[in-house]
Amino acid sequence: MTENHERFLEEQAKKIRKLTIQMIGEIGVGHIGGALSLCEVLSVLYFDQMNVDPGNAKMENRDRFVLSKGHGGPALYAALALKGFLPMDELMTLNKPNTHLPSHCDMRLTNGIDMSTGSLGQGFSAATGMAIAGKMDHKDFYIYSIIGDGESQEGQIWEAAMLAGSRELDNFIAFTDYNKMQLDGYIENINGLYPLDKKWEAFGWHVQTVDGHDVRAISNAVDNAKKLKGKPSMILLDTVKGKGGYFCENMVASHNMTIDRETCKKAVEMVEKGEI
Repeated sequence: MTENHERFLEEQAKKIRKLTIQMIGEIGVGHIGGALSLCEVLSVLYFDQMNVDPGNAKMENRDRFVLSKGHGGPALYAALALKGFLPMDELMTLNKPNTHLPSHCDMRLTNGIDMSTGSLGQGFSAATGMAIAGKMDHKDFYIYSIIGDGESQEGQIWEAAMLAGSRELDNFIAFTDYNKMQLDGYIENINGLYPLDKKWEAFGWHVQTVDGHDVRAISNAVDNAKKLKGKPSMILLDTVKGKGGYFCENMVASHNMTIDRETCKKAVEMVEKGEI
């Protein structure tokens, strides 16, 4: 990756972060913590790695993406708008009456969404099914999915993990947003995942752990995953919940919180200046 491309991806991540804060600020409440921790990985996926076309959102041989932790939808909507799937001005309708952008992703409403998600664990199972279908149809597209660390306490995640590992789905590249927090508190205080890398390895997955806010590291990990044959890949993203929001960074309460317009304005200005 060239330094120019790295800076471009960092700039896209910054735009995703600002738009996410603005969208949730517009409605006044939302799942801001788990959305802000996704900005860098979404930048890498949509502006570096995924084969998608905003002008042909349903093209047969496209890569598919499933945001299994569906409450991170605002960040995904921002990435889709920046890529050209959605009008930019539509972003400010987030979760309002008659919107096409509900707080959790809905494939029936939003252009560019490949699977409706929200009920934890189900999106990851759907992504596993997509990867199996791709293999059965001898297609060369990739399936990408992001799960949460709190979501990883769901038994359905591990049923899908076991199936993907046994089917050797090397067309399946998944990420865990490992921000260490969930709705009720810290992961390790509720139902600890440690050692998460060893768990995925035991289910037959190739595992990498990277800084989830380093676009170069994320892109390199995806490149490595694409070279691997015979195993699905899990990339563990070491992230900060609420990353880039001075009022919510590294806070359990940021799972779903209120944000007023003044706070939103200040947060966006700080992101623009690189102060947080």
